[in-house]
Amino acid sequence: MNSNKNLPTHASVVVIGGGVMGCSTLYHLAKSGVSDAILLERNELTSGTTWHSAAQVRALRSSKNLTDLVRYSVSLYSSLEEETGQSTGWINKGSLSIATNPDRLTFIKRQESLAHLYDIEATSISVGEARERWPLMNTDDVIGAVWSPGDGRVGPSDLCAALVKGAKSKGAKIFEHTGVTGIKTRGNRIVGVETSAGEVSCDAIAICTGLWSRENAAMTGVDIPVWPCEHFYLLTNPVEGVSGNLPTLSDHDSHLYIRDDSGGLLVGCFEPMGKAIDPDRIGHDFAFQLLPEDWDHFEPMLNNAMHRLPCLEQAEVRMLLNGPESFTPDGSFLLGESAETRGLFLGCGMNSVGVATGGGAGMALAHCITHGHTPTDLHEADPKRFPACFSSVEALTARVPEILGKHYAISYPSMQLQSARDLRKTPLHQQWLEHQAHFGQFYGWERPLYFGKESEPDLSFGRPDWFDQVGAEVEIAHNHAAIFDQSTFGKICVEGRDAESFLNRICANNMARPTGCAIYTAMLNTRGGFESDLTVLRLKPDCYRLYVGTSAIKRDIAWLKRHLNANEQVNIRDETEDYAVLGLMGPNSTNIAEQLGAAGLNELCYFQHASAEIGGVPVEAVRLSYVGEAGWELTCAANHAGVLFNALSDAGAKPAGIFAQSSMRIEKQFLAYGHDLDTDTNPFQAGLDFAISWDSDFIGKQVLLPLRDQKPESQMVSIILEDSDAWPLGNEPVYYRSQIIGKTTSAAFGYRVGKPVAIALVQTQEISLQQLSVEIDIAGTHYTGTITTKAAFDPDGKRMR
Repeated sequence: MNSNKNLPTHASVVVIGGGVMGCSTLYHLAKSGVSDAILLERNELTSGTTWHSAAQVRALRSSKNLTDLVRYSVSLYSSLEEETGQSTGWINKGSLSIATNPDRLTFIKRQESLAHLYDIEATSISVGEARERWPLMNTDDVIGAVWSPGDGRVGPSDLCAALVKGAKSKGAKIFEHTGVTGIKTRGNRIVGVETSAGEVSCDAIAICTGLWSRENAAMTGVDIPVWPCEHFYLLTNPVEGVSGNLPTLSDHDSHLYIRDDSGGLLVGCFEPMGKAIDPDRIGHDFAFQLLPEDWDHFEPMLNNAMHRLPCLEQAEVRMLLNGPESFTPDGSFLLGESAETRGLFLGCGMNSVGVATGGGAGMALAHCITHGHTPTDLHEADPKRFPACFSSVEALTARVPEILGKHYAISYPSMQLQSARDLRKTPLHQQWLEHQAHFGQFYGWERPLYFGKESEPDLSFGRPDWFDQVGAEVEIAHNHAAIFDQSTFGKICVEGRDAESFLNRICANNMARPTGCAIYTAMLNTRGGFESDLTVLRLKPDCYRLYVGTSAIKRDIAWLKRHLNANEQVNIRDETEDYAVLGLMGPNSTNIAEQLGAAGLNELCYFQHASAEIGGVPVEAVRLSYVGEAGWELTCAANHAGVLFNALSDAGAKPAGIFAQSSMRIEKQFLAYGHDLDTDTNPFQAGLDFAISWDSDFIGKQVLLPLRDQKPESQMVSIILEDSDAWPLGNEPVYYRSQIIGKTTSAAFGYRVGKPVAIALVQTQEISLQQLSVEIDIAGTHYTGTITTKAAFDPDGKRMR
């Protein structure tokens, strides 16, 4: 390694942290031509979390792009030795997932279907076959298994050595025993770092310091939601029957992962509730160290392990390893540029998948640094997905133990976390409590999922416990009038002399429309993909209000500010908490408006807005609907929301929750960002090219122009399933003549059509997609459905078949 006496005064990029994430980022920066990049490590390489990682590499993740990061890692780990001469310790022996109850079996079969969608080999096998692959396993309670032959493991320290060797061969430098003591910014931009060996000016830094990342980011005034938990695994001396390498055994009903280790066994766990630990207790000099053993905490997991592997009862324990690992409030890592500071990139909070994902994640972070964006959509890892309330010590210490415990939990549809709740409440929270709302958390907000059922629901993959309640709410919106609380939608004021020209450059639709117009538009990137879809009200000639997704507010404000030119007179501010938004939807909404003295609203055309007074409350009413029923979205001051709700309620409107809204928007084929839209999807695929003004010179236009006269390679469609007992959730493969042609992106039961409905992105075929019969693979069972390129339901055209 380089002596810190030779620390350069300038580097294009400074990577902080010498674990697998930092080493991979440096390697990929150097590989992409950033030959003056340097890595700073306070202690020694791999000395934090990486060295004690169990280093499992399992490819399948919740999205294709996250899966591709691990797939890239596997390819890299198997090829680095040829490139560098340094072994990575890559062992490809596969993984075996077992189920001991019907819901787990459904879950792993859903994972098998997902693997097929992502072109990963996975196969259901019998209990007998599972026992043949793991002869030491007790299978008395096992009811099924899935075999994934492409998985494996790696030597974490060897891997980092290979990455460093590759990086150094391309000009990058590594400085150990060089701690970062400060980070310098100017005008919200990174300009340098202060270290124990001197200052280094730079254009960007990558924080890859694991459980210390929160402390490093705070040097720039940025709070990030990362906190460590204790993580345990048991190592035994050699055990009879263990010879050579075995597959990783995933017994997630018992919270366990098991594999061979030096002739013995490694038994690791993600227990139902983890143990958070204060980073200050760990300290800065925690290098190649472990936390104290805690046999009382581990004992229930040991009992589970002895049930699964009876041979453990006679095995000699080598050690109970307890090492800290960092977690985030949603169980996904942080990868990308921060919202607050340009040039501050984060690659941390790896949630125990650092080694598995590290090769691909380091590649993606390096790409983000050099190109300004990740190579594919990775919104699940975007640091801008968290509100500030999750960065408090109180929220983190409450949440991350549950996150660790959910690592191996069955991912039931609509499952909600129980810790760190009530962080943000809408202005109508008390009213929703009085109406027996069952809440879900979104971007820290408590939002009503449905109403009228006080007990906690029994979660399942079949007919949900709330089915009848949601159906009743849909009926209210369809035949009467419903109130939807949309107050959590982000609200951004864009104001100033240059507001119109600025938004015409940022947004794809025509933003020069007169006051009183509502505009549906998109903010696109230079590849033509969606950064956001939004509704915009022009309130005054120099003032617009942008309504964006609940979780998009930080990301969208950052996007706007980063594309604002120095000479443009535009003010951008977050007004989310200043206003409440109530959706009044349904055929009786017109009568209610008349009752409450706002009959003039009935004169509004679709996508027009006007000021009015309802029940004595000033509102801005826009004629549009996210549920496919006539109505308005009513914006009022947050402190007037209760009065407005009472007036609407007294006039006959009743509350409806997010589940009803989602069912109705899916029937209407209204798309949702993060489900149906992302940075890889363009308007032609989404069928949203009607919202493009080709007269404007907007970001992404040059990429889209050649596509105007071409048939898109894939297209958003609706699929109406024939079997009412099918329960698609989204992210299922769509088959046509035994070939996968696409995937579902959103799904729900369509109460107005009486059938399950899915929105899907499918490959365009030579034959017409309309009325095409296809199949959706749900946990290994293929359900027949019919494609419609239009909405499954339209209030005017009714059911579309």
